[in-house]
Amino acid sequence: MDARLDLLASPVVGKALKHLMAAGRAVKESTIPAATQELVALRVSQINGCAACIDMHTKEAALAGETPLRLNLVVAWREATVFTEAERAALELAEEGTRTADAAGGVSDEVWERAALHYDAEELMALVLHIGFMNMANRMNVITRQPAGDYVPGRFH
Repeated sequence: MDARLDLLASPVVGKALKHLMAAGRAVKESTIPAATQELVALRVSQINGCAACIDMHTKEAALAGETPLRLNLVVAWREATVFTEAERAALELAEEGTRTADAAGGVSDEVWERAALHYDAEELMALVLHIGFMNMANRMNVITRQPAGDYVPGRFH
């Protein structure tokens, strides 16, 4: 598959990504565990069918020490026993925050309350930003048909 556009060659995208990457660093530096951040990024990307981001976040998570078992079970996290309650709450928030068109009311109070049991206000804001950033990146990559498979860990982090 060939990309419709080379996003990294565009001066406009380059300028915008510079600012987005800086904002993303703030989320990366939050107290949310790196593993949770990668699991959330992977789940959002799975839902959106973003092959480039699935490639990236699977490799980044593996480099950070995530196990193949947990990476393979993210897609079925509800039935898997390998995730902590905090990770499950983050994944649930990511799903409802990504599937806003499917969940007519957006993120339910129950999902928000479960997340708030495990994350403080700053961490919740970091999760919300992370979910939003991932959805934007997924949409850019899907629209422009960015290919997957050749991502080298650390390239954007």
